[in-house]
Order: sequence, then C-alpha cells, then structure tokens
Amino acid sequence: MELVLFVGLQGSGKSGYFASRYSGTHVHVSKDLFRPHARKKSDLQLRQIEQALATGRSVVVDNTNPRRADRAALIEAGRRAGARIVAVHFLASVGEALRRNAGREGRARVPDVAIYTTARRLEPPAREEGFDDIVRVRLGEDGFALEESPLTTQ
Repeated sequence: MELVLFVGLQGSGKSGYFASRYSGTHVHVSKDLFRPHARKKSDLQLRQIEQALATGRSVVVDNTNPRRADRAALIEAGRRAGARIVAVHFLASVGEALRRNAGREGRARVPDVAIYTTARRLEPPAREEGFDDIVRVRLGEDGFALEESPLTTQ
C-alpha cells in the first residue's frame, strides 16, 4: 500500500500522469474533483485519503501540494496507516505550464495568476519530509520521462 503525493504546477501533467500510470491501481484524490464551492477541501481530502488507506487501498493525491506544510498532514496520515510514501515531482517551467493551461477549457483551465502563485510557493519535495522515494517527471513531446532514477532520490 502506498500514498503518492504529486507535487507540481498546474498544467505540468499531473492528471495525465495519474491516468497513464496509476488509474487502475490507486484511488484518485484531488481537490479538483470536489464541488466548486465545497468548504474545507483540505479536510475532505484528508478524510478520503484516510478512508482509502484504512481499507488497504493505495492513493494518489493529485494536487499541486507546493509547500512542505501542505504535504505534512498527508505524509503523517500515510505513516499512521503504514503506507509507503512517494513524492512525484513534476518538473515544468512556468512557461510550459502556462502554454498547457491555455489549451484547457472550462474548469480545467485555471487563471494564470494561480500558476505564478504556485511557482512562488513551490518547495521541491525532500527525503527528510518523510518520503520513502522521490520520482521526478517531465512531460515532453514524447510523453512522460523520468528525470532521474527513483532510486537516486535526495
């Protein structure tokens, strides 16, 4: 059982990576899937994670999770459940994220300011936060590529 935390800008490929890598094996938890005006989305998200882990199911948290503080409660919940904790860090420049976001429609498209704000707040995941592994992923012309081996995490 594992808890996978995605970390990256809006438009960096997180949801596509979930669909290509985890959709058949992990519960998909994302604040984007909540009603637009849902209150306390962080609390709802944590409850979904805890419920899935309590039943022995692996979970992917498909959000930006930019700061250590954003990830701390999630990591703690995973530890309490005995899950392996993995960060998947999406490496995308602000320009790349803005270009991909411009091609989105409806609720999938976020205001550009949201990408700039997330970029300013982004703290790359680090082993000392409690991750068992950190994988760095880049979305390119030919799909997703690992930037470094999952075994060489920092």
